Amino acid sequence: MAGDDALVTYKSLSPEVALEAAQGALKKCRDNGFQVVVVVIDRFGQPQVLLRDRYAGLPAADIATAKAYTALSFRSSTADLAKSVRSGQISPELARMPRLAMLAGGLVIETGGTLLGASAYPARPAATRTRNAPRRDWMPSGTRSIFRRMRTP
Repeated sequence: MAGDDALVTYKSLSPEVALEAAQGALKKCRDNGFQVVVVVIDRFGQPQVLLRDRYAGLPAADIATAKAYTALSFRSSTADLAKSVRSGQISPELARMPRLAMLAGGLVIETGGTLLGASAYPARPAATRTRNAPRRDWMPSGTRSIFRRMRTP
């Protein structure tokens, strides 16, 4: 082994920052009348935080985890990946692979060009909409400041 070549150094999200991002997203979802699952995975694709609101649908945790895993794997938002599948730039066969979900709602978490992980939540949680919830797409703004801060080198 050649000294420094034998070791790998990497950055990772602290549990506190991952939890803060997930809590911000969950709060924004609740404020908009949605019961959802929010997940943050680490750079290795393992769930670091998973928050499930009490009335979130049964498959919500698996779907959110798959969205985050997909964003991480392709280093791209799942909304962009879904558009690429629809336009034929990415084979639709890829969308059928295990653990992948080419559905909007998965985002990559990076800082200074370093991949830290990914997060996901429903882009259109229609099945969990409450009576007075808005009928539009949204991104939990509670997470935007955290992700913006992390992207800054």
